[in-house]
Amino acid sequence: MTAYPPALLTDQYELTMISAALKDGTADRRCVFEVFARRLPSGRRYGVVAGPGRLAELIRDFRFGDAEVDFLRKAGIVDETTARWLAGYRFTGDIDGYAEGELFFPGSPILTVSGTFAECVVLETLLLSVLNHDSAVAAAAARMVTAARGRPIIEMGSRRTHEAAAVASARAAYLAGFASTSNLAAGAKYGIPTTGTSAHAFTLLHDDETAAFASQVAALGKNTTLLVDTYDIAQGIRNAIAVAGPDLRAVRIDSGDLSVLAQHSRELLDSLGATETKIIVSGDMDEYSIATLAAEPVDMYGAGTAVVAGSGAPTAGLVYKLVEVEGRPVVKRSENKATVGGRKTAVRRHKPTGTATEEIVVSQGVPDHRPNDRLLQRSYVVGGEIVDPVPLTESREHLRQCLISIPWEGLKLSAGDPAIPVTVVPTA
Repeated sequence: MTAYPPALLTDQYELTMISAALKDGTADRRCVFEVFARRLPSGRRYGVVAGPGRLAELIRDFRFGDAEVDFLRKAGIVDETTARWLAGYRFTGDIDGYAEGELFFPGSPILTVSGTFAECVVLETLLLSVLNHDSAVAAAAARMVTAARGRPIIEMGSRRTHEAAAVASARAAYLAGFASTSNLAAGAKYGIPTTGTSAHAFTLLHDDETAAFASQVAALGKNTTLLVDTYDIAQGIRNAIAVAGPDLRAVRIDSGDLSVLAQHSRELLDSLGATETKIIVSGDMDEYSIATLAAEPVDMYGAGTAVVAGSGAPTAGLVYKLVEVEGRPVVKRSENKATVGGRKTAVRRHKPTGTATEEIVVSQGVPDHRPNDRLLQRSYVVGGEIVDPVPLTESREHLRQCLISIPWEGLKLSAGDPAIPVTVVPTA
């Protein structure tokens, strides 16, 4: 879901490095790159891996066609040698990483890319763009799902982000446990349940609220949701039940003091005999506002801006760093940005009860196996060939199980240490 060929999502500095490496003969050196986070966004206790499922098709289609190569050549961005290399580009390496829906923490090697320097470095911007966006949305959505305590949440943020990001956001939110999306493209592409109701414009179109409700019910039946806060909410509820009867599926409230309004609306619906009519609330919902409504008679939430914007953390803070060249660990020593060299292998340790206690990351080796350890990495691409993808529904269940496994303190919305510690064992 992008308006541009995946290859043109490459940054120019990547092509600068490739041009120089082709000229000095280092482009074909075997290298290992890793994606990881140095730290979690402020206030977060875990990250969520999201996006690898989208990357498979993007890497498959990552080609520099004639139009792209001509643009780069005419703009003076690449020389003829680089232009020819780009024209024949195919990723032939390996990609391994954490399963989609896995939790990650500072230092977790969530994606490992192996191959020649040139074929790996050209993917940097694409990989980070997808993983940083989708992981940020999924982490925010997971926190909202936890705050909702089992009540469904609808993703409805398409109007608050880029049109392609809207589809990716709906996918990431569903991965994190949202019940449905209003984005039809996401429904068509990923099989996500879709839902939606009318906006205030539909009510304002008609001569009065009753006429608008009657029109909607006539078209969609009583298994619909009527928006009752265009004028007066109490009268809107009376009009909704008068038109649809007490078996109306739901009413939606999109403004005002939702805590007070939910209580009053439930009392009014019950007094009208609509005891099974659900109350849906929306309007700038995030994990904190959802949590404040935990004790109120709310049946479902609608979240838009906060979820697609990562609820204050629009990027997961992931970086892509070279850690190995021809089997030799390499490190960056910059202050506050130092790296640990060598390809990493990671396991998560658990108590016999299933509670996660620690993540062990070993450079150029394998952690000692203990009972209840779980290996975190799996293959996504082998020798340039895409491994059979995991269904989104399975990744969604995987995340649900991961959230159950971390200590309960890790689910708090307040700031604190990462839910579990990560121990990185460097190369001996």
